[in-house]
Amino acid sequence: MARTLLERYGTTYAAQAGIRPGNTPQPLYQTLVLAGLLSARIRASVAVAAARALFAAGLRTPRRMADAASQQRVDTLGEGGYRRYDERTATQLGDGARLLLDTYGGDLRRMRDAADGDAGALCGALRRVPGIGPAGASIFLREVQGVWPEFAPYLDAKAVQGAERLGLPGDAGRLARLVAEDDLAAFASALVRAALEASVVDEVRRAAHG
Repeated sequence: MARTLLERYGTTYAAQAGIRPGNTPQPLYQTLVLAGLLSARIRASVAVAAARALFAAGLRTPRRMADAASQQRVDTLGEGGYRRYDERTATQLGDGARLLLDTYGGDLRRMRDAADGDAGALCGALRRVPGIGPAGASIFLREVQGVWPEFAPYLDAKAVQGAERLGLPGDAGRLARLVAEDDLAAFASALVRAALEASVVDEVRRAAHG
């Protein structure tokens, strides 16, 4: 079941948004932007499309995001179909970028260093960024566990919910042992898709038992 899920839906949301994984400032910042968008009450596909639109417009770093006019951020979010919270989100993106520049020089690796392997400390630091709440912090950690392995395995409540719908263990530690360490981030994203879409559960069950 886990192998079938990974084969069919094992793409991270970051990869879907065109982010190349790496422990460098730009992809880490892009992943944080995506996490904030995904944490809102909208479809994941819309959040991914909005992130792609922001990055295509050149807003890939805290400096570029902070320097962009608020209306540019609003318009770009709209191009990605992200209209429900566009003005508030545009403001948060600007404020968050400025906080990261002022506190960490725009480099999230400094936030990682300060957390010193403590996921709770990192989540607390992330939640101080405007637009990043508990859900956004969890999504970020879920997505970056491949490049920040001290936080792996990171399978949050939404991933565990997907596992339970598939009849897989509801314990993060047992779940993590079902796949290779390098596949954890992709597996976590696949489990989230199972939590969000009943069709994913139905398809994977049919394929696994077929």
